[in-house]
Amino acid sequence: MQHPSDARDIRNLLLTITYDGKCFHGWQIQENAYTVQEALQTALGKIIGDGFDVKGCSRTDSGVHANRYCVSLKTAHPIPCERLKAALNRWLPLSVAALECEEVAPDFHARYSCKSKEYIYKIWNSQVRSPFLEGYALHYRYPLDVEALNSAAQAYVGRHDFTSFCTLDKREQGDMTREVKHFSVTRDGDMVIMRVEADGFLYNMVRIMVGTLLRIAQGKIPPDGIPAIIDKKDRQCAGPTAQACGLYLNRVFY
Repeated sequence: MQHPSDARDIRNLLLTITYDGKCFHGWQIQENAYTVQEALQTALGKIIGDGFDVKGCSRTDSGVHANRYCVSLKTAHPIPCERLKAALNRWLPLSVAALECEEVAPDFHARYSCKSKEYIYKIWNSQVRSPFLEGYALHYRYPLDVEALNSAAQAYVGRHDFTSFCTLDKREQGDMTREVKHFSVTRDGDMVIMRVEADGFLYNMVRIMVGTLLRIAQGKIPPDGIPAIIDKKDRQCAGPTAQACGLYLNRVFY
């Protein structure tokens, strides 16, 4: 959408939302699919009209959830932040909620001002599936040695070329180097959580990291095999892309 003509009146707002990705075909507007961006822009249109521009912090895919997703909103509308948050929570679908709204600097950008993001991946590790987690966690019925997987995952940490952990398409060009700041694998009862923070992520990077760790759990990749996979820069050497249902954008750091 276009900005109002008088740039001096434009406000820059940081919206933080949360959403159930099961209901959407990702964040970004698409011609023939319902997306989070479309839902948000439809609600904003009812509240402040059409003189606004939104930029999302990440391009989450179909079925991926967000505990916290950040949006920069430029508008000349004078509505106070608290009123905008309340109005959004009236007009947004039940699968999306506005958590916070605040004024930010004119040059703030939800994506480009981001220093790092944290994703979590949920695995329901039980022989019996949970009907309450369908679409919200990967059901994996075989034993998982969390300590062994956590140890193997430390090879992800650091600055590497993650070509092996990327689904290549026209969106991924140029430098494939990213810095992973943290990766952990923990258990809470039958729920296993994989948590990763990095300065940026390639297309399907977290889901391929998870799929590779599951291949290690199955004995199809050696426990110390991740460094060699990174070095080969070949997608075929890594594990499969884990299902989208277990992935959540958890936090965004600015």
